Amino acid sequence: MSLSGLIVQLLNGLAGASSLFLVAAGLSLIFGVTRIVNFAHGSFFMLGIYIAYTLVERLGAGLGFWPALALAALAVGVVGAVVEVVLLRRIYHAPELFQLLATFALVLVIKDGVLWLWGPGELMGPRAPGLSGAVNILGREFPSYDLFLIVFGPLVLGGIWLLLTRTRFGTLVRAATQDREMISALGVNQAWLFTAVFALGTLLAGLGGALQLPREPAALDLDLNTLASAFVVVVVGGLGSIPGAYVAALLIAEIKALCIWLGVVQILGVSISFSKLTLVTDFLVMAIVLVARPWGLMGRPQTPNRYVGTQEEPLRRAGKTYLLAAAVFGLVLVAVPLLTAGSPYVTVLMVDMLIAALFATSLHFIMGPAGMHSFGHAAYFGLGAYGAAVLVRTSGMPMELALVVAPLVAALGAFVYGWFTVRLSGVYLAMLTLAFAQITWAIVYQWDSFTGGSNGMVGVWPSQWLSNPHAYYWLTLAFAAAGILWLRRVLFSPFGYTLRAGRDSMLRADAIGINVKRMQWLAFVIAGTVAGLAGALYAFSKGSISPESLSIDKSVDGLVMVLLGGIQTLAGPVVGAAVFTWLHDTVSRNTDYWRAVLGTIIIVLVLLFPQGIAGFTKKLFDRRRGGGDEDLADAKRGQR
Repeated sequence: MSLSGLIVQLLNGLAGASSLFLVAAGLSLIFGVTRIVNFAHGSFFMLGIYIAYTLVERLGAGLGFWPALALAALAVGVVGAVVEVVLLRRIYHAPELFQLLATFALVLVIKDGVLWLWGPGELMGPRAPGLSGAVNILGREFPSYDLFLIVFGPLVLGGIWLLLTRTRFGTLVRAATQDREMISALGVNQAWLFTAVFALGTLLAGLGGALQLPREPAALDLDLNTLASAFVVVVVGGLGSIPGAYVAALLIAEIKALCIWLGVVQILGVSISFSKLTLVTDFLVMAIVLVARPWGLMGRPQTPNRYVGTQEEPLRRAGKTYLLAAAVFGLVLVAVPLLTAGSPYVTVLMVDMLIAALFATSLHFIMGPAGMHSFGHAAYFGLGAYGAAVLVRTSGMPMELALVVAPLVAALGAFVYGWFTVRLSGVYLAMLTLAFAQITWAIVYQWDSFTGGSNGMVGVWPSQWLSNPHAYYWLTLAFAAAGILWLRRVLFSPFGYTLRAGRDSMLRADAIGINVKRMQWLAFVIAGTVAGLAGALYAFSKGSISPESLSIDKSVDGLVMVLLGGIQTLAGPVVGAAVFTWLHDTVSRNTDYWRAVLGTIIIVLVLLFPQGIAGFTKKLFDRRRGGGDEDLADAKRGQR
């Protein structure tokens, strides 16, 4: 550790902050105006660097380099405008979470599109002409191009500030951020405003990607990695605050640079590797900021809604027809191994479906009835899986006992994380769940002596009497059914009613004496326990476990299952889990470009069934069954 090394690392942090700010600024603009949590924003960043690579090759690495970067950003902006007009404009009427589902599908489509056009390998671009050398700073060489990025970031910040404060377009953007309905009432063409903002946001993401061409290779994993970092910056800075995004990007980038400079440090005889913290630095910063200042560094506190935004139908107990259908369906599930004896893979796939249904139902429990959106529910799935694996492999605990104790490990994690999480709301709550999930993932990923590190743990097999696939299937079916039915029973208990009261109107619930936060905390623990049970079942079904069970991808899969089935129905997560698992398995086994096919199918389903598959089916059934009843009710109201 030296002073020159510290200065160089801090300068590296400034260069990285500039690129990260461009992506975060675009994401902040899009969310502020359209209210879309754009999961595809990282994909536009990735498109920017790939398109820039191609244009530089075509135009030449000399005079054509800088025009290529600008053209790449414009091309990404055009792609963003087309996406908004063709897809997003058609689903603005749908719930916001289903818009999130559509953007996730775009991630899959764009990733395979890039794979098809540019191949799986990494592509390294040329050095920037005129800035290919380095400057000497305290005896150390520092790239000239990074100095350019350090200057370029504040210039873009100034340009965006002038655009938003000195132009009519900026006035409309700021007004739409505060009140979209009033903008429409004043005669502003809201549709084209949304298109322009989405195009501008994606242009900034594409520019951020293009500018990275001389610094890092174009790779297929840039989308989700960049997206996570951009979300963190936006939330830490404060939603809707462009200066806040820049400050947050600087803060996170400089802390990472400081950790790299510190390396391994001896503190009281204990070796601490600060460099390993770079995997989770941004999420640690986000967790600390949100706990201390829930609205971000430069954001504004959120005022509680006096009324619920979207009125939902009350949950109804199952009728005789529904119970009969459920009983028949249960008997079919019990008989599946016998009916498919000639195809053992069906049993394996059905186990995966049951575990996915249990996991999705636990997530739906806090998203639907409790009204808490979680981007990090995989943390409790992973804690349950690792809890089972560690108990069996390290302590020698019998599998049967481990299957009972492992969910308690997940419940403990949900107990601790939930205490902080329920104090927030909206996107801030969702991002804090993601932060805790990533912190947990980083611990598991790097704790080689206890969790096996990146290699995970193997040899986590069920007991001898469950070694037969059919026996383990019936065990999974029993636990999955018990978990789902228990959650359903909780929802129709007094606790479930108070939970939904807090979701529908927090102010009214507080006024009648309901401790909403305590109810939400308990719901968090319940959902974490069931997710941990799903994780334990998963570990024993595969015989091994890896850090992927706690990754962002796993949490996103859970979100997709819930939204695909329908968040406003109790059967939605089960239907969504079954459909998603079957589609994922079927498509991936029949084509190399399974992500694009799966993403296209999800987009079609979102357009056709904006309430989810189960939600649409329920609505259609209620319409056919209750049309006459509704007319009679209207007549009675008229007589009164």
